[in-house]
Amino acid sequence: MRDLTTYRRNPLQFFDDMKENLQSFFEDFPTWSGSGPAVDVREEATRYLVEAELPGMTEKDIEVKLDGNVLSISSKKKEEKEEKREGYLRRERRSAAFHRSFSLPSDVKQDGVDAEFKNGLLTVELPKTEASKPRTIDVKSKEK
Repeated sequence: MRDLTTYRRNPLQFFDDMKENLQSFFEDFPTWSGSGPAVDVREEATRYLVEAELPGMTEKDIEVKLDGNVLSISSKKKEEKEEKREGYLRRERRSAAFHRSFSLPSDVKQDGVDAEFKNGLLTVELPKTEASKPRTIDVKSKEK
C-alpha cells in the first residue's frame, strides 16, 4: 500500500492499486473448481487416451501413478512471491492441488502406459492388450 498522503491527493489511486494487486494475485496461476481440472477420456481401436488441461503447471508439478487397475493423476504447486517497492513489502503465498483417480478396464496393457506433458496438456496413453484389439476375420468359402 502507498502512504496515506498519496490517497488524500488522489483518492482514485487506491482503486488503481487494488486492481493491480488483484490482477497480480490471479495472474498465471491455475484455478480449478470441484475436484480438479476437466479430464477427457476417449477410447480408440488400439488404446485409451486420458487428457487433462493443466495450465500453469510443469511436468515436475504432476504425478501420474498406476496401481493395479487404478490410474491416478495429482499435483501440488506452491508459489511464494516477495516484492519490495516504495517503502512497503508484499509477500504472497498461493497453492493449488488436485487428485483424480480412474478405474481402468481389464484390457489395458499396463506395462505400455505412457504420459506426456506439452503446452499445458497432459496426455496419458493406455494401450490395449493384443487380445482386445479389433481384428478382421477372413471369410472362407466351403464348397460341397
